[in-house]
Amino acid sequence: MRGGRRVVSFLGVLQLRANTLPNGDIYVGSFDGLVPHGPGKYMWTDGALYDGEWDKSKMTGRGLIQWPSGASYEGDFRGGFIDGAGIFKGVDGSVYKGSWRMNKKHGMGTMVYPNSDIYEGLWNEGLPDGSGKYTWSDGNVYTGTWKSGKMNGRGVMQWINGDTLDCNWLNGLAHGKGYCKYASGACYIGTWDRGLKDGHGIFYQPGSKISCNLEVSDCLTINDGTSASSSSNEKITLGLLFLLQKLCKNWRLRRFLHRPRRISNGTTPVFDDNSGNHVCQDVPSKSFSADDQSPQDSEVDKDLVYEREYVQGVLIMEQPKNEDSRISDSGIAQENTWEKQARGPMETIYMGHRSYYLMLNLQLGIRYTVGKITPVPLREVRLNDFGPRARIKMYFPCEGSQYTPPHYSVDFFWKDYCPMVFRNLREMFHIDAADYMMSICGGDSLKELSSPGKSGSIFYLSQDERFVIKTLRKTELKILLKMLPKYYNHVKAYDNTLITKFFGVHRITLKAGRKVRFVVMGNMFCTELRIHRKYDLKGSTQGRSTKKQNINENTTLKDLDLSYVFHVDKPWREALFRQIALDCMFLESQSIIDYSMLLGIHFRAPNHLKSITSYQSTLESSGISAEMDYSVALQHEEKISSKGFLLVAANEPGPTVRGSHIRGSMVRAAEGGYEEVDIVLPGTGRFRVQLGVNMPARAQKVHEDVNVELENVDTIEEYDVVLYLGIIDILQEYNVSKRVEHAVKSLKFDPLSISAVDPNLYLRRFVSFLEKVFPERD
Repeated sequence: MRGGRRVVSFLGVLQLRANTLPNGDIYVGSFDGLVPHGPGKYMWTDGALYDGEWDKSKMTGRGLIQWPSGASYEGDFRGGFIDGAGIFKGVDGSVYKGSWRMNKKHGMGTMVYPNSDIYEGLWNEGLPDGSGKYTWSDGNVYTGTWKSGKMNGRGVMQWINGDTLDCNWLNGLAHGKGYCKYASGACYIGTWDRGLKDGHGIFYQPGSKISCNLEVSDCLTINDGTSASSSSNEKITLGLLFLLQKLCKNWRLRRFLHRPRRISNGTTPVFDDNSGNHVCQDVPSKSFSADDQSPQDSEVDKDLVYEREYVQGVLIMEQPKNEDSRISDSGIAQENTWEKQARGPMETIYMGHRSYYLMLNLQLGIRYTVGKITPVPLREVRLNDFGPRARIKMYFPCEGSQYTPPHYSVDFFWKDYCPMVFRNLREMFHIDAADYMMSICGGDSLKELSSPGKSGSIFYLSQDERFVIKTLRKTELKILLKMLPKYYNHVKAYDNTLITKFFGVHRITLKAGRKVRFVVMGNMFCTELRIHRKYDLKGSTQGRSTKKQNINENTTLKDLDLSYVFHVDKPWREALFRQIALDCMFLESQSIIDYSMLLGIHFRAPNHLKSITSYQSTLESSGISAEMDYSVALQHEEKISSKGFLLVAANEPGPTVRGSHIRGSMVRAAEGGYEEVDIVLPGTGRFRVQLGVNMPARAQKVHEDVNVELENVDTIEEYDVVLYLGIIDILQEYNVSKRVEHAVKSLKFDPLSISAVDPNLYLRRFVSFLEKVFPERD
C-alpha cells in the first residue's frame, strides 16, 4: 500500500486558474488563500487520486484515496496521514477495517487476508499486538495474546479436528506450561519448548477422570462464525473475555467454569505479517496427536494415567500410575504436586501480592542508587570503598522529596552497601547500567519463586531472568561484607571463576521497623535452553536425597538423587577442576562451608529415538500403547551414535549467543583440534562455550537406584547434554553453632557423611565427590 505522506507544491496556483500545478499534479476544490482547504480532489501524476477534505494544504477529515494498482482506502485522515478509522482494500483482495495511526494499523481492527484467513483484535505499528483471534481458512483458530505479529503469551489453539492446546506461546510456538486435550478425550499436562513437548508431564487416557485442577483458559473461547467486520459489541466482548480470563486465573473461578477441552501436540502455525498484507500459514493437514493418544479400543485399563518425560518432542520415559492410588491420602499430595508443577515454579508479582510493595521499594531504591553512582567516573576501588562509611542512605516518602520521586508504595528507608565496589563488579561482567536497571526496575514485575530456600530466604527473578534477588539474614549480610574485599580480588583475578556473581547488596527498612536485606546475583540458568534436571551437590550423604513423591520437573535434586556421570573433553575437565580448586581454596580461607555445586543439565534428544518417532505414531494409531511400542522400536532400530550437537571453531562466521554476565577466555577442545569452539544445537542455535556455561558433555546413566554410590558404574543409557554449573551458597561460616551441630550429629551419624565439617575436610570431600561425577575418560 502506498500510504506515505503526499508532498504537494502549490507555487503559482493563483496564476494557474486551470488548477494544474507546475509539477503536473491537478487539484480541483476549495482554497483558503493559496492552499487547498475544504472539500477537493487531488490527482498525482502517477494516477493516484484523493477525494475528500483538506485543512491548510493537508488531507484531514474523511476521504477516499485510490492508487493506480487498484488498492483503496476510505476513512479518516489527519495531517496528511491515514489516521483514525477506515477501510483499506488491497490489490490482492485483502481487506482491513479498523483503526490507523500514521499510515499504520494501530488499535482495534479486523483483517481478512487473500487466503481467507481472518484476524480480529489489537494492532500496534502495523502488526497484531495484544489480545486477538486468528482464524485460518481451514477452520483452525488461535485466541490469545500477540506480540509483533506472532503468538506470544497465553493463548488457546483449536484445530478443526477437535484438538485444543492451551499453553504459553513464544514467537508463534508453544513454549511453557500448558495442557492439551484431544478429541478422543485423552489429555496431556506438561511443558512445551519451541513447539515441542520437553520435560515431565502426565498423560490421561480417554475416559480417565482428571482429578487435578487445570489452568484452563476457557474464557478465551469465542464462538465461531466471525465475520470480517466485527461490531463494537463484539470488540467489547473480546476485551471482557480477556479480562475474565485473568480473573479466572487469579481467583481460580475456573473450578466453576471448567468444561472438557481438546488438544494437539504438533507443530503450531506460525504467523508472520511483515508486509501487513499477508500471513504465512504452517498448519498441518492432519492431527499431530498420534504420539499422545492411546487407542480407544485397546485392552489397556482406562483408569491408568502415565507419567511421561520428553526431550525435544521425543518420548524417553513412560510409566503407568493407577488413577485410584491418586485418590488416596498419599495420592492427594502427589496431585497437589502436579498441580503446582502445572502452574510453574514461579509467579509474577501483581498488585495485591504479598511482595508487591517490597518489589516497588526495591525497584525504586536500585533505580536511585544506580542513577546516582553511574555518573561517577569509573576508577579502581579503594580500601574505604569497603568500609562502614561506604553506604548510600535515603528516605523515600510516598509524596516524594527533594531527592526522591513520589511513588505508590509505602514510606521506607533505603540503604545501599559498597556501591562503588558492586558498580565495578557489574562492569567486570559487562553489565550495562541501563540494562541492569531495565531488567530489574523496568515496566515489568519481578517473579517470585514458589518454593523458598531451606534457610527461609525468598528468591525473586527479574522479568528477563538475568538476575536473581535473594533475601538475606543479618548474619549472611555480615559475612558477605566481611569477605567482600577478598571476594572482589578473587573475582578480578580469575575470569572463569565459578563462584556466585554478586552485583548489589541493599536493605529496606519499613516504618514499622522491619528490615529486609537483599543481594542481587547473576542467574546461571539464564539460557534459551531448557534445563531438564537441576542438582545441588555438596559431597555429603546425610539427608542428601529427595523423597520421590516430592519430585517434579521443578525440583532441585541432591547428591544421592544423582544417577549420572558426565564425560567432558579432557582440556575442559582439567580447566574445570583447576578452577574448582582455586575457588574452594578461597572459600576455605574465609572459613566457608555448606557451599554446593549447582548443576543444570539440558538433554539433547537421542537421534536413535528421533528416528523412531514416526514409528511410534504408526503403532499407536494401530492400537499399541506408547509404553509397548517404545520397547518394540528399540529392538528393531539400530542405535545411531551421532551426537545431538556439533562443535565448530569460534572464529567461523555466524551469529553466536553469548551467556549472560560471563567473561574470561574460552576453553579449548581436543575434539575441535584444541581450538576455541562454539556449540551448535540443531534447531536451536549456536552458543559460546565457556567454563561452566554451555559446556557439552556425554551423560552416562549408572543406576536407577539413587542410593547406589557412583563408583558402581553399570551403564544403561547415554545422552548428549549441555551443562551449566556454578558454586553457590557461600555465606555460611564454620562458626560455633556449626561446630556444635557437627558434634551432635556425629553421635548419631558417620562424621564424614554430615555437611557441617571443618572447611579443609569440606573442600577435600567436595572435590573428591565431583571427581566421581566428572570422571576421566578411559
